[in-house]
Amino acid sequence: MAATGLFLCFFLVIHLLGNLQLLLPESEAREQFNWYSHLLSGNIIIKIISYVLYLSLIGHAVYSLLITLKNKKANGTKYVYDKRAKVSNWNSRNMGILGTIILIFLIIHFKDYWYVYKFGNLPLDAKGNKDLYAIVISSFQQGWYVLIYEISFLALGFHLLHGFFSATRTLGLYHPKYAKAVRIFGWIYSVVITFGFMQIPIYIYFNLHS
Repeated sequence: MAATGLFLCFFLVIHLLGNLQLLLPESEAREQFNWYSHLLSGNIIIKIISYVLYLSLIGHAVYSLLITLKNKKANGTKYVYDKRAKVSNWNSRNMGILGTIILIFLIIHFKDYWYVYKFGNLPLDAKGNKDLYAIVISSFQQGWYVLIYEISFLALGFHLLHGFFSATRTLGLYHPKYAKAVRIFGWIYSVVITFGFMQIPIYIYFNLHS
């Protein structure tokens, strides 16, 4: 869980940097984003990394399910006197719910973009690249679709916040000497990633709405 989680944290940084191109002026954004998408699909090194990504996503989801089932079996019935809310954060107690929201989001995300790009008949832009930019813009011009993404990104933020701290502890990186630095970095990372992704659908909806 810790290893795959931290790898996915690193991937989110790269993914966000690529998607921020959508905030550029429309003509420039289309050309750069489509070129970027073509690069990701055609480079052998990127393909290998993408396979690692897919395996990490699957492994992270499957192992989290196994841990959840194991914990439920170990706990047995619910506590008669349960005061865990006083000693733990809401997100740490509801990682299953947050993970489920993220999993549903990933299914939608892969279906609407990855699958369409790989197997759909997309038009080409002026440079001859598949025009994924047009698909993204069209999607985020729908209010209900933006809402789904915003809720999913909030779930991701809470998930990251607990997951980052949990992973550092598991890997022995949460030492008392630099625990404060790890917490600050974890908060900054989670906030930047969350609101970085959240601003893109909102920007497109309000600025490029047809």
